[in-house]
Formats: sequence, C-alpha cells, structure tokens
Amino acid sequence: MGVLQVLLLSIAPGSQRHTLSLLSSETAQPSCCHIVAILPGPASHLKKPHSSALLQCRKQCLHAMLFSRDQYPLHMGTYQGTRWDGTCPRSCNKLNVPLVLQISNVCFFILSAALLHLNRQYCQQRTVPMYFISGLLLCVGVFSMYFHMTLSYVGQLLDELSILWTLAVAYCFWYPRAYFPRCIKSRKQFYWLGGVTTVITTLMSFIKPSINAYALNCIAFHLLYLTWRELKKCNDQRVHRMAKAMVVWWVLAITSWLSDRWLCWLCQAINFPYFHSFWHVLIAVSLLYCFPLVMYFDVTYEMPAFKPKLGYWPSDSWPIVVPYIALEEPHKQC
Repeated sequence: MGVLQVLLLSIAPGSQRHTLSLLSSETAQPSCCHIVAILPGPASHLKKPHSSALLQCRKQCLHAMLFSRDQYPLHMGTYQGTRWDGTCPRSCNKLNVPLVLQISNVCFFILSAALLHLNRQYCQQRTVPMYFISGLLLCVGVFSMYFHMTLSYVGQLLDELSILWTLAVAYCFWYPRAYFPRCIKSRKQFYWLGGVTTVITTLMSFIKPSINAYALNCIAFHLLYLTWRELKKCNDQRVHRMAKAMVVWWVLAITSWLSDRWLCWLCQAINFPYFHSFWHVLIAVSLLYCFPLVMYFDVTYEMPAFKPKLGYWPSDSWPIVVPYIALEEPHKQC
C-alpha cells in the first residue's frame, strides 16, 4: 500500500483552475485558494511539479508544498529553481507570514546605523571597515527582504551571498594577524587570500544552494573558537560578560532557525510559524554584541596607541543595554 500523497497547488482566487496531468482526483476548498490533488504511491514517485500553477502559487499564496498524510512537510515544490525558504507553510490568507518575515529584516537596518552611531570614536580611526561593513549589512537586510517578498531563486542567492560577502569582508578587515597562516606575511596578502576564497565559495554556492545556509551558520563555530582564544588572554570581566551575552543571543537565534527548519510539526501544533522572523531579530541582536567584541580585540592588536574601553548604551544601570567601544586618549609620546 503506497503512502497517500497530497499535492497542494495555489491559484489566484476566482481564476481558472490549474491542474497537473495524471491526477486521480481533486477537491477545491471554498475557504482558500488551493486545489488539493491526491495521488497514490510513495513520495519518490512524485516528481517536483514544473507548471504555471506554481508560478501563480508563488505570486498569490507564496507556498507550493508536497504533503503526506503522515509527514508534514514531505518535500519542497519548485518552479524554475524557486523554493520555499524552510519556514513553516501556512495559508497566507490566514497568517501573513511573508509580511512578518519582510518586516523583521528592518533589524539589520537598525544594526547598521547603531554600529556607526555608537562606535563613533572607533569609526573615526577605522573609517573604511566600518562603512564597508555597515553598507553590507544594509545589503543583507535589503536582499533578505527581497527574497521573502518574491521567494525567487535569484532572491535566495542574493540573500545568502550578501551574508557570505559580509563575513568575508569582516574577516579580511578584522582577522587578527596572530592567526594568519604562516605563508601570509601582510594584511594585503590576507586580503588577496580572502578575496580568492570568497570568489571560489561564491561560485560553489550555485552547485547546491540548499546547503548554503548550513555552511554559513557553521562559520559561527570558528568565530566562537577565536573568541574563546582571545578571552583567555583578556582579564576585563566586562568583556567576558559581553561575550557570554553574545553566545546566549546566538544560541537563541540558532535554536529559532533550526526549529523553523526541522520542527514544522511544532509550528503547526502551536499555530506559530514565526520562528524564522525570530531568527532575523535574534541574530541581529547577537551581532550587536559580536561587533563591539571584535572591535575591542582589533584595537588591542592594530591600534596600540589607544586603549579600548567597553561602554553600554543608554547606561550601565539599564537591564537591557547595547555595548559599544570607546577609545581612551592616545598615550602621549615623549
């Protein structure tokens, strides 16, 4: 006995029905704009549909999924490379998930502005890295918003590649010289190494786009390792507390991301398909702690004339604060 399958296709309400060939039966639900087609047989026998109905679906309801009676979701439907981004599918005439996803990207715009405003002293000394990174964070927010608006293959790649290039530029500017490979003798050589590696990685991202998001998140483990190495040399307890807060926010963010990807049944059970939106907000908050931490160590390594001082906005006494880096006056030269 094969598993009962349900192919969910969305069409514009009131328009002519779109059907796929060889469908054994179909039922239309009056409360939504979906056509449900039921087919017998295992999931492997049902190929990804490539039909104009999916184009309508992408424009109207923003999801086209293959479902099984016992597993939810079973498989992703595609249209010319377009795929759902992993967030739990819902009938968008009931829950406006795509709109929430778009709005949640505003946090990257706030993050970009906050980095420049709060770390003004550091920005005066390291103008190019700060404006470069802030500009790329704006691109991350814009491309992520575009992807969640269109769910297009181009949008997906722009979203992921903007994150890749932001990480690459941050590595090139802020990676400590103490951890350079032995073959690298200067920061300029490290720029070339980072650039070539990023270009190769960019080209590889077109081979299997489905693993791009996982690969990008794995970079966080290297950042955590570097943070641990640097904290062993640092005696400032304020820096240690900031690092712990960063890790807590990151754990909450990655938990939301994994829940969104792998616990769709839970989203359905609790009627809460917004974990991916939480991921956007929580990872931005984590970066609010991560960037000042990186700047602190950058001042230590690259700006010996200054001493970094960790501050909190609006003040240390507030329960929720945003860290920033201030620079003490340059040491007077004899």
